[in-house]
Amino acid sequence: MSLHDKINLSVSRRHFLIGASLTGAGLVIGLRPSPSYAAETFEPNAFIRIPAEGKIVLVMPSVEMGQGIYTSVAMLLAEELEVPLDQVVLEHAPADPARYSNPLLGDQITGGSLAIRAVYDQMRKAGAAARIMLVNAAARGWGVEPDSCKAEAGHVVHTASDRRSTYGTLIQSAALQPVPQEMPLKPASSFKLIGQSIKRLDSPQKVNGTAKFGIDARPEGVSYAAITICPHFGGKLRSVDDGPAMAVKGVKQVVRIEDAVAVVADNTGAARKGLAALSLEWDPGVSGDLSLADLEKRMEDAVSGNALPHINEGDVAKAEAEHGPPVEFIYRLPILTHSAMEPMNCTLHVRSDGCDVWVGTQVLGRARQAVADVTGLPLDKVIVHNHLLGGGFGRRLDVDGVILAAKIAKQVRGPVKVTWSREEDIRHDCYRYLNYSKVTATLGADGMPVSWRHRVIGPSVMARWLPAFTRDGIDLDSMGGAESPYAIPNKYTEFARHEAPDGMLTGNWRGVGATRNIPVIEGGIDELAHAANIDPLEYRRRLLQHKPRLLAALNLAAEKAGWSTTLPQGKGRGIAISEDFGSFAATISEVSVGEDGTLKTDRIVCAVDCGQVINPDTVEAQIQSGIIYGLSAALYGRITVRNGAVVESNFDDSPVLRIYETPKIEVHIVPSSEAPGGIGEVGTPGVAPSLFNAIFMATGKRLRSLPIDQNELRRV
Repeated sequence: MSLHDKINLSVSRRHFLIGASLTGAGLVIGLRPSPSYAAETFEPNAFIRIPAEGKIVLVMPSVEMGQGIYTSVAMLLAEELEVPLDQVVLEHAPADPARYSNPLLGDQITGGSLAIRAVYDQMRKAGAAARIMLVNAAARGWGVEPDSCKAEAGHVVHTASDRRSTYGTLIQSAALQPVPQEMPLKPASSFKLIGQSIKRLDSPQKVNGTAKFGIDARPEGVSYAAITICPHFGGKLRSVDDGPAMAVKGVKQVVRIEDAVAVVADNTGAARKGLAALSLEWDPGVSGDLSLADLEKRMEDAVSGNALPHINEGDVAKAEAEHGPPVEFIYRLPILTHSAMEPMNCTLHVRSDGCDVWVGTQVLGRARQAVADVTGLPLDKVIVHNHLLGGGFGRRLDVDGVILAAKIAKQVRGPVKVTWSREEDIRHDCYRYLNYSKVTATLGADGMPVSWRHRVIGPSVMARWLPAFTRDGIDLDSMGGAESPYAIPNKYTEFARHEAPDGMLTGNWRGVGATRNIPVIEGGIDELAHAANIDPLEYRRRLLQHKPRLLAALNLAAEKAGWSTTLPQGKGRGIAISEDFGSFAATISEVSVGEDGTLKTDRIVCAVDCGQVINPDTVEAQIQSGIIYGLSAALYGRITVRNGAVVESNFDDSPVLRIYETPKIEVHIVPSSEAPGGIGEVGTPGVAPSLFNAIFMATGKRLRSLPIDQNELRRV
């Protein structure tokens, strides 16, 4: 069971109370606006504003970073409020964790594939509460029973007399209605929007260029800052000669902070020219001689070092003694960057009486707190204007970029826009750090696994980022699903915490714990199937009889991929399954491997059961996106280190998948009426292991490390 499936069991009491206040009958906040305010707008809760004229405003609690959440959440609200979707307009929620926290995380966070899972009932109840109050107001005005009225397309209709009133004409009386304590929700059989493929509400603005991302912020009087950050982990600025930079036309100022320098100018071009003219000297600090080989050696040592027990089912030691010798394998995963298309940026205007912040972030409340901490301003004096995100993938779950910008802005008069170059973005990412896993398994006489011992070696991101998701020194995210979903009678998992060097920030990466553990589990199970001389699909089927939803996804993927059909020599298919984020997925990759080792991914088929689907188009797009992201990492993802600094700097040496390399991708959705699962990260974890397994089928060569080294696949 993954962290995301245990999420309600793991949260602290504070997180639970926040969640309960938002998801139960008490979700409606600010229920009784003053009559004078109600004359202009009806605000039944924190998420809805209904004006006398014009469209209904949805205050969006989650941020949009390409995952389609603006459309899906609007569909939930419109479904219960009984309004056409084109009558809903969106507005970013302000930085206000008290009202807009994700109820499953206890903070104002968009991440973990939890947005829909968190608000599915919450947003529908918000719409239902408003609808009931509007119906009651109309019924009271007409002197009839509320049960004789219904909401329909933005109106309240009295069925018997066909009297009808628009929502806008009812707002004043609706605001005076009691808040409903019971909010019956529609059954799925009555859905008009949920489950339909709806065009995304944010697409027109993104196509015509009017959509506003953080990098588009241009407050009046803004200056532009280009930055360079100390390349060495934990290093500091030793000296800088700013004379040449100040001689560049348009340069206004050179700002020094402890580990970075910024050149502030009238425009970005001048700022970059000034930055290039600087003469800098860095103090590399204690990590100045570190190499990737050093970091990998530390991980290798941890393979046989101490670890903390996590799950202990059955008696693994006894099974190993009785059914040995065990099968043993080690999988090695590299350091990865996020490489979001929009580089990090933040615009601030720091004044003595307050601060405005323009940014695209997954954590609005944390961004506001970070700026308050740096500037010394009261929290209520910091205003965060959130924008669309040009890619998040977990990178914008951290606020290091906001902190750096705030330190610079403190020294600049007027607003300043701090934009990272691609080089700074890659060399100072919030990395997914090295992860190693050692698995030891034993097989019974029938070839099926009797025991599974899995040691996970890696950092504890949650210890820093969200301590509620650690237990007894164990990072629950790092261990997510490490015990595997398979029916193996004896299981033992353990965590060996091993952190990156000081000064190297590590964090969440799309797919989080699943991208660490599923390649190991699915590669390992495939190894066991071949050791037992059993078809990998049949092997998994035997081990998944207790997991009907996962088994159904596997069977659908196998059917659509044509698993039983024969492939020509040099081609192979590989399977990987995953149970995470409340969803169930099976991925089958089909590859071709040339005699010279050239690898081509021909086709990827993914079947997913994510419970009740809100918008099928969004599900398909998210799975496609996750597959492409995972394929980029599997083929190219690797950050190297020399002299305590990241070597890679741009897409020439840290490439991502190109359009011509993208395989045919097929997405098949298993129909389900279960509660919605997450979808944003589901497509990523199965890519690498399905490639491992497909390559083995094509070549007989077993890979256990990423990125895939095509030199290892040569047969000539």
